[in-house]
Amino acid sequence: MLLDTASLYFRAYFGVPDSVRAPDGTPVNAVRGLLDFIARLVQDHRPDDLVACWDNDWRPQWRVELIPSYKAHRVAVERELGPDEEETPDALAPQVPVIEDVLDAIGIARVGADGYEADDVIGTLTARATGPVDIITGDRDLFQLVDDARGRRVLYPLKGVGSLQVTDEAWLRERYGVTGPGYVDLALLRGDPSDGLPGVPGIGEKTAAKLLDAFGDLAGIMAAVDSPSAKLTPSQRKRLDEARSYLAVAPTVVRVASDVPLPDFDPALPSEPRDPASLDELAAQWGLGGSLKRLLTVLQG
Repeated sequence: MLLDTASLYFRAYFGVPDSVRAPDGTPVNAVRGLLDFIARLVQDHRPDDLVACWDNDWRPQWRVELIPSYKAHRVAVERELGPDEEETPDALAPQVPVIEDVLDAIGIARVGADGYEADDVIGTLTARATGPVDIITGDRDLFQLVDDARGRRVLYPLKGVGSLQVTDEAWLRERYGVTGPGYVDLALLRGDPSDGLPGVPGIGEKTAAKLLDAFGDLAGIMAAVDSPSAKLTPSQRKRLDEARSYLAVAPTVVRVASDVPLPDFDPALPSEPRDPASLDELAAQWGLGGSLKRLLTVLQG
C-alpha cells in the first residue's frame, strides 16, 4: 500500500475541524486526521507493506524547465536553492513536521527523493513491486499506474478513506475511455488547471477521449495531423499542429517517473512502535489521544 501522503494530510486538514488542538492550542487536525486515515486503511485492507510516499520536491525543476507554468500558481515563495515553497494553509504548515516525526517514531516507512514528487516515488515503487499494489491518493494523475494484469489499482477517497473509489481498468474505460497508460495522453491533451498544464486549446476531455479512441495514442493523433486523409476537423488539426511544442514535452512532465533512486528502507507494517519513548513524548506534546491509540491498536492486531 502506497500513500500519497500530502494528498491525504491536505484532505485530513480540510475534513477534520481545526478545533482539534494540542494542549498548547496548536491545531493538530491534519496530524490526527492522517493517523485515523491510516488506521482505517490498515484495518480495512490489511497490507503487508505500507509506505508513506513524500514530496521532497513538490515542483521539480526538470518539469518546470519543460513547462514553466507547471504548478506555478501554487508557489508561495521562490527559492534560488532548493524547492520553491508551496502555498499551504497557515495552520497546516506547522503540522507537517509533526506528521514526519510521528510516522518515524511509529516506524511507518516515509520515503522521498530529492528532485522528485511523491508521485514519482509511487511510480518507482509500483514498478519495483512483485505483487499487487494499492495506491491511496486524491490525485487523478496516478490513474496512469492502473494495471489489472499486475494488480495495480488506485483507491481514490470520496469521503475520508472509509469510502474509496476502486479505480481499475474497467472503471477507467467506462469513465474516460482509456487504460492506465492512456490516461497520460488524455490528461496532457485536456490539460489540468490544478497543475498548471495548459492542454491543447479547444480540446476538452470528451474530444481528447474521442481522438484517442480513433487514433490510439498521442503519437497516432499527431500522425493523423500530418495525414491529409485522416478524419480530423480543420480546427482540431490546426489546434494540434499549433500545440506541437507543448505536446513534445508534456508526456515527460505528466508521466510519473519509474526509476527514481530511493534510500534503503523497510516497508513492512510495524506491529510495535520503532521509538516508543519519542512517540510517548509526541503524543503528550501534541495531544494525539485516541487517533494514535486507534492506529497502534490496529497495527498490533
